[in-house]
Amino acid sequence: AIKKKLMQVFNAAGSQGGSVARALLESKKFAVRAVTRNVTQPKALVLQELGAEVVKGDLNDKASVEAALQDAYGVFLVTNYWEHHSKEEEVSQGKLVADVTKRLGVKHVVFSGLENVKRLTGGKLVVEHFDRKGEVEEYFWSIGVPMTSIHLAAYFENFLTLWKPKKASDGDYYTVALPMGDIPMDGISVADIGAVVSRIFDSPEEFLGKAMGLSAEALTVQQYADVLSKILGKDIRDAKITLEAYEKLGFPGAEEMANMFRFYQMKPARDVKLTHRLNPEVKSFSQFVSENKEALMGI
Repeated sequence: AIKKKLMQVFNAAGSQGGSVARALLESKKFAVRAVTRNVTQPKALVLQELGAEVVKGDLNDKASVEAALQDAYGVFLVTNYWEHHSKEEEVSQGKLVADVTKRLGVKHVVFSGLENVKRLTGGKLVVEHFDRKGEVEEYFWSIGVPMTSIHLAAYFENFLTLWKPKKASDGDYYTVALPMGDIPMDGISVADIGAVVSRIFDSPEEFLGKAMGLSAEALTVQQYADVLSKILGKDIRDAKITLEAYEKLGFPGAEEMANMFRFYQMKPARDVKLTHRLNPEVKSFSQFVSENKEALMGI
């Protein structure tokens, strides 16, 4: 039997890593090594049942990263800023993986990066959770690791948590408060990323050395609200919140999020056509809302 190429997935119990590990296993083309800090957590056990080799790995520990990367042909890496809110840690983790993949001669890294907004805007906008991934991505390119980087659109999943419609204080309707004005915002379900990554690994000649933006579709806040209204049968409207008002909402990271929306208003490159070509089953926002109707009916 031909030995399958071994694909190693970091943060395999996370939403992006989990989606990638499952898609690689479903493709039946690759052997999958799923790396996670806790091998007994339910998500890790599910991957094991699906046929992955599940190994313990810590992105802060060089020996652990080296062990996890032994014999890997390809690597999927996403670093998790929200896990520790430490920009230094995210960058050092990313650079460590870059150095080790370079030294071990890994043939194809798919890195879930984002733009370095601070550099792109000459320091005017700082969006930590973008900039750090951008910094790691630049490092990967600079040391010559064979890589494809993907930049994801906003997750539809955010509408289940952070961006859930809120009841208006002055009436029987709900509002979605995203400071985008009338500019469409790209979105995608994190569950649909895996199939795209699987296709990228399957076509190295087409995708090595490229950076690409992924998006299922781009809608205005009003259009997002209309989809929610139609499927949930409730009156949901665009709150028409300004960037300035959003910044003053006072939740942790409000300013950084406002800067992210300022960057989204500049329309960063996200390729809807390519995303659909690589994953023809990518969900639209209305399919996503239909599938998550239960979770949203509780608003």
